[in-house]
Amino acid sequence: MGGFTLYIRDVLERPVFQRARLIAGAGGTGRKVGWVHILEIANVAPFVTKNDLILTTGLWLRHYEQERLSYMQQLIRQEAAGLCVELGTSIENIPSEIIELADASDFPLIVFEQPVRFVEITQDIHGLLINQQHQMLKDLEAYSRRLQQITLQSTDVYAILHVLYEYTGQQVVYHSTVDTNKFIPRGISPALAEELTALYRQQVEASEAAQQEAGIFALPQDRLLLTQPVICLGQTLAHVGLVIPSQQAQDRITLLLDYTAKSLASLLLRMLFLEEKMLRDQNQLIQDILNHQIEDEEEARVRMGLRPPKQGEACFAAGMIEMEYGTEEGELDRDKVESVQQDLLVRLRALLKKHALHNLLMQKGRRIYILCARDKAARDDTPALLQQTIRKIVERLQLPTPGSPVLRLHAGFGLIRNRMTDMHKSFKEAEQVLEVSRSAAALLDGLFYDRIGVYRLLKAIPEEALESFIQDQLGPLMSYDREHHLHLLQTLNMYLKCMGSKNDTAKALFIHRQTLYNRLDKITEILGEDYLEPDRRVCLEMALLALPLLS
Repeated sequence: MGGFTLYIRDVLERPVFQRARLIAGAGGTGRKVGWVHILEIANVAPFVTKNDLILTTGLWLRHYEQERLSYMQQLIRQEAAGLCVELGTSIENIPSEIIELADASDFPLIVFEQPVRFVEITQDIHGLLINQQHQMLKDLEAYSRRLQQITLQSTDVYAILHVLYEYTGQQVVYHSTVDTNKFIPRGISPALAEELTALYRQQVEASEAAQQEAGIFALPQDRLLLTQPVICLGQTLAHVGLVIPSQQAQDRITLLLDYTAKSLASLLLRMLFLEEKMLRDQNQLIQDILNHQIEDEEEARVRMGLRPPKQGEACFAAGMIEMEYGTEEGELDRDKVESVQQDLLVRLRALLKKHALHNLLMQKGRRIYILCARDKAARDDTPALLQQTIRKIVERLQLPTPGSPVLRLHAGFGLIRNRMTDMHKSFKEAEQVLEVSRSAAALLDGLFYDRIGVYRLLKAIPEEALESFIQDQLGPLMSYDREHHLHLLQTLNMYLKCMGSKNDTAKALFIHRQTLYNRLDKITEILGEDYLEPDRRVCLEMALLALPLLS
């Protein structure tokens, strides 16, 4: 399928040229022949195109030397394939200056020393060219049908690239802006793969115009890279290319690349629609769970792509991840924010896949909703093990990425349950954990609802009642702090955490012990002598824990 190309050396082998002789321009026998013309007029430039083989009886050779040379120079400038002259009708020989010019320009000059019927030559060459063109079109049609079958049967990019490799036998390159690069055959050397990838980045991606157009790029070792863009909905999503020897004909290869690029565009477009539909379905499923609109367990699992409950048990975990930027979000470029969020989603999907967790993801603003599941394949596959896996994923996400703005993640997960229809409860619990994580940063193990301890009770109390309780317990102390800035609230909190140890409290607050004594005296004066009694102390500690939740 490399394509048929007719050269001067092939023409000389045809039966109608058996009585012809090449008298000059032997270095040009590799010139391509595209068509045959009969021309007798002196001004040939307007009537000659590249690769035309010209037939003549030599009437123009009767003109003056300068005019004869002008005729030849016009053919050479127009990049004609060659010139065939019939002797014996108009002229008897070829002037030496014409032969010298043809030799100097490697321009094939062929003579028929006896009269010949030009119609036989044109019929023979034209028939050959037309038949080969017809065969090429049939081959292209078969190639197109094969690509169409693959496109309708699967979404396998490799399958389409492999067909191109089968038809050409040349190295196929697939450079994608949304996926990993692919090479057929796959055993490409790392050096060549890096060379081709770098060429695309430097020559194609750097220019908006180059991304939309076919290109030809020179490679070392006398090779060329022919490349064609894969365009979907006006956006260039990939490029498909072939590495070929520089002397190989390019027109048929270019057609194959064009057919391949269109098939890949159709395939990618279908994949994008399928992915978009899948994301919409996932979003709708999570939304239905949040709104407690799914009551059939089997229906819920089927929509998530899991086995029905009778075929296997599963553990479900629901949670949320919220993004907080280290700088003001308004100071960041909007595209940059969207890029960071998209990168986070991609990393999260990859980590969930790596740990073999079925998952649904939905992004709303700066918050990502997560529902993940793991089949209970063994007895030791416990909820604690699922929690451990989730913790690893969140820790991995929190690692900074080069070039990204400072990003802090708040995460929370509800109780792990065995029924998907109960996950609306887990999402509500996860939101409480998220709120605690945001406000009470001192929590060391606050990723899961069952690890936030007394905060579960505090979050269950109505905000108005909680605010009233805090005011009753800490109100006088907070008022005094606002007026005198003595940090009494901070001091009380640390004093209770240090179990009443004055030495440890002073060290933790980085203050002198006498300063601590003065503050404790003021606390006793405001709260009363009994603030360390068990009942009163419990109330104060609960109020101190609850205070950040209101702040």
